[in-house]
Amino acid sequence: MKFRTQTYPTRAAVFAAALGLPATLLLAIFLPDLWLIGAGWIAAVLGLILLDALLSTSIQRMEPHLEAPSSGYVGHDYDIRVTTEFGPGIPPRAPEQRLSVNDRITVSPALARAGVGDGGMLSLFGMRTDLRGTAILARLWTRWQGPLGLIWRQRIDPLQREIPVTSDTQMVRDTAAEIFTNDANIGQKLQRLRGDGTEFEGLTEWLPGMDKRSIDWKHSARHGNLLSREFRAERNHNIIFAFDTGHLMAEEVENVESGEAMTKLDRALNAALLMAFVSLKIGDKVGLYAFDQKPYLYAPAIGNTRSFAQIRRVSAQVDYSTAETNFTLGLSQLAQNLQRRTLIVVFTDFVDSTQAELMVENMVRLLKRHIVIFVAFRNTALDQLITQDALTPEDAAASLIGDGLMREREVVLKRLERMGVNVIDADAKTLNMKVLNTYFLLKARNAI
Repeated sequence: MKFRTQTYPTRAAVFAAALGLPATLLLAIFLPDLWLIGAGWIAAVLGLILLDALLSTSIQRMEPHLEAPSSGYVGHDYDIRVTTEFGPGIPPRAPEQRLSVNDRITVSPALARAGVGDGGMLSLFGMRTDLRGTAILARLWTRWQGPLGLIWRQRIDPLQREIPVTSDTQMVRDTAAEIFTNDANIGQKLQRLRGDGTEFEGLTEWLPGMDKRSIDWKHSARHGNLLSREFRAERNHNIIFAFDTGHLMAEEVENVESGEAMTKLDRALNAALLMAFVSLKIGDKVGLYAFDQKPYLYAPAIGNTRSFAQIRRVSAQVDYSTAETNFTLGLSQLAQNLQRRTLIVVFTDFVDSTQAELMVENMVRLLKRHIVIFVAFRNTALDQLITQDALTPEDAAASLIGDGLMREREVVLKRLERMGVNVIDADAKTLNMKVLNTYFLLKARNAI
């Protein structure tokens, strides 16, 4: 696409030309014979402006080359470099560049001062990926002054550079790699894949300290040596990650340790993708479901580690919403979609007892046939409000209100636990590990 150009005077040129107007008026009133001096002043300024335009760097030669990442993970920082070679001659004076982008990313600085070198210049931008989706670098604005500083010349280049912004799958792979090492720990619980469950894995030599009930006496007699049966956790289970994408999940939560701020929905997706990767490695099947005021995404459970790329692509369709969550429609539709016993991991949040009541009622229907992990985000803002020092009556009132809301929240979570729901109330720092630990615990208990 062709670039657009603009040329307009600088503030100094306008001010210099404006000085000639009152001078011409005063001379015309008091010294009529000298009024041409004022007019000549204005003409001289206009001539200098025209000369500055002729001497300035050609717009055609100021062709920029932009280097930006081809893709990105949400919540990360990246660099953008813009180089412009203008060749020999008079260099541009006070060059500036600005990027127009959509709402998925933030670019800083808003206006970059380009560094000028031999026959070229360089601008550096920092790009922060705020939301998942397609980030767009729409236009690049470049402007510079002529050597006299009397005109601005501007070039507007259409870019339409699309950068896919996805959940942090690099974090998923790094964490999963650590989990699957022989000495990996998940939180405080050692990874338990082999040696648990009821599915027969093989025979091994029995050693002191091993459970005597695992001895296979028939094979031991045949081989003349004590042999023990090994078991593993059952595979091929269905796991569905259900995402509430209503307006509450678009709220940002901060990791108190790293200071990183991300939406609840993005943190839920990161935790789900990590568990999905581990589940596929173990041999289970994984699917996705999303709803706000109505269901809009259902991807049936699929197996095999190679399916992770497909699950990641589907997860990009889980989008932010400003709508109120309809738990009745969302969870009842999910129950209709599932034909066999499934582990359902629900990522959601709630603030009032009315909304929680509807949510609890629909959880009861899911529990009749399925296992449910309920993942809610710990309200750290309420925690801070409750524990802060009450220096004023307003602080005391705010702490009391926050304490009341937190008590209502605890009542709902305890009620879910009594119903048989596996409840996780986690902050941004501990979310991933708590979800994984709960999954492994259910596998170890053969509860799925």
